[in-house]
Amino acid sequence: MRKNLFTALFTFFCFSGFVFAQEQTGSLNSGTINSQFDYLNSISNNYQEYKVVKKAHLEKIRQNVTDSLNVFKDDLVTLKQDLKSRQADIAGLKEQMAALEEQLVSAEEARDSFTFLGLPVHKAAYNSFMWTLVAILLGAFLFFLFQYSQSHKVISKARKDLEETREEFDQHRKNTLDRERKLKRELVDALNQKTV
Repeated sequence: MRKNLFTALFTFFCFSGFVFAQEQTGSLNSGTINSQFDYLNSISNNYQEYKVVKKAHLEKIRQNVTDSLNVFKDDLVTLKQDLKSRQADIAGLKEQMAALEEQLVSAEEARDSFTFLGLPVHKAAYNSFMWTLVAILLGAFLFFLFQYSQSHKVISKARKDLEETREEFDQHRKNTLDRERKLKRELVDALNQKTV
């Protein structure tokens, strides 16, 4: 029996301690503002439809709210300063980016152009000019090659005609010499026959 009484008392104290601990959870010294208001609501007395709050508790919650607001204000000031510094950093980075873009444009211009005979020339224009010049020179070379070929053909034909004319002339002279000799012989034979 004593054992049962001891067990019952132990259970009662444990259970009442647990209920008392649950009623007293929360405080005005720690926790969030919502949990402090909930705690203040739970420890306040009721009077008709109103809650009666002790002045000390009300001052404590006011001080806690004021402290929390001051912390938030300080955080807000810190965040604003951080935002300003980041905006200044962003502005500086934008200026650096603009300067780098200018340098990039000037580097691309320097890469894509050079001076030729003291004049700045873009590489694409120089390239097209040179290829046009090469095409013109190639066209002129082909034209003069064609002209040379044509004149070579004409000269070859003229040489061939000259050679044929020489051969004909030589043949004609030979024939003329043979006729002349024949005529002279005939004349000499005729004169010899007349004298005989």
